[in-house]
Amino acid sequence: MLVHGRSQPLVDHHQHLFNPANLKVSSSAESVTASDLIPLLDLAGIRRAVVLSVAYQFSNPNRRPVENEYAAVKAENDWTSRQVAQYPDRLRGFCGVNPLKEYAIAEIARCAKDPRLQTGLKLHFGNSDVNLEDPQHVEKLRKVFRAANEHRMAIVVHMHPSVTRQRPYGSKQARLFLDEVIPAAPDVPIQIAHLTGAGGYDEPATDEAVGVFVDAVAKRDARLAHVYFDVSGVAGLGKWTEKMELIATRIRQLGVGRILYGSDGAGGGNLSPREAWAAFRKLPLSDAEFRTIEKNVAPYMK
Repeated sequence: MLVHGRSQPLVDHHQHLFNPANLKVSSSAESVTASDLIPLLDLAGIRRAVVLSVAYQFSNPNRRPVENEYAAVKAENDWTSRQVAQYPDRLRGFCGVNPLKEYAIAEIARCAKDPRLQTGLKLHFGNSDVNLEDPQHVEKLRKVFRAANEHRMAIVVHMHPSVTRQRPYGSKQARLFLDEVIPAAPDVPIQIAHLTGAGGYDEPATDEAVGVFVDAVAKRDARLAHVYFDVSGVAGLGKWTEKMELIATRIRQLGVGRILYGSDGAGGGNLSPREAWAAFRKLPLSDAEFRTIEKNVAPYMK
């Protein structure tokens, strides 16, 4: 039963499940299944959620190689599919894959045939060690974005590169993504996770990256016609209270109509959906702005 508070979003656009069989390769020390997530959404008064498969973690170069990697990726995506199938009116699944892998295009095509995963594709540049300054990486990304576009799969992308390997990030990388990658998927929604960051808003480079998109919005850049930004992890982590005014300003500059609420996976010490929404509500936005964000629903969820 949904518990309604002062206000709540219609959709949590950024959730993860953590397979109890695969915690050794997961970012979470505890499992989170669909049956665990639903009560957490209920406590937050959130009716629906997008579940983003973490199958890309099996090819994370920062971890020990996994035997039969592609088989493990397929199995994890299939597990996510079975999980969301338990609550078809509440959850919608996205396929996960490392865009640099040779099997990426094949896995996208396979997921596109699964009615519980065909809605979209989750990419994680950090866990995949994507380098936007590497032309070969950019070309592989373009092929993956084109494949998603051809299959009419929305894309949720964690654009921030590897924190573990301290890859460079800022306005240059954001500009490369805008100029070279986004145009390869002109017909489907592209959701940039964590307001372009990796969770929190402590890193100045994240604000640099946001600035690139703020400038593009101000110029009414047509390439942003289907681009959205989710705010998962922006509030409640790190020294975010010191950046509250800046975060609110950036949200306004991007346009509240482009902002999608998300709270990120509840495992691994992350905030629960209820806690994440309570933290987000502390930002210095107006009631009208909060109401708009609450009601924003990505096209792929309509």
